[in-house]
Amino acid sequence: MPEFNEKQTQVIESRDANLLVSAAAGSGKTTVLVHRILGRIMDPVNPVNIDEILVLTFTIAAAGEMRDRIANAIREEIARQPDNEHLKKQSLQKRLFDDIWQAMFL
Repeated sequence: MPEFNEKQTQVIESRDANLLVSAAAGSGKTTVLVHRILGRIMDPVNPVNIDEILVLTFTIAAAGEMRDRIANAIREEIARQPDNEHLKKQSLQKRLFDDIWQAMFL
């Protein structure tokens, strides 16, 4: 896991609140948001479903990058926890999202 500064860590670990993350290009926004989303999905106490999370980005490229990083992390975690039904469900929801994405942007 990358090293995060104090503000980035606050974004990743914050719960029960909506957040706006605004920072300069190349500051790690995508990485921070990916870790925040993965933390919510993989929370051992109160996991959320991926379809309960709304993330808006300024560019299609940033959205695609986030989508790919999240999908890769979910696949890696399923490989470590093959019996985790919650993670498998997230993977199925991700595939549905990919179909919608392709219909809209590709």
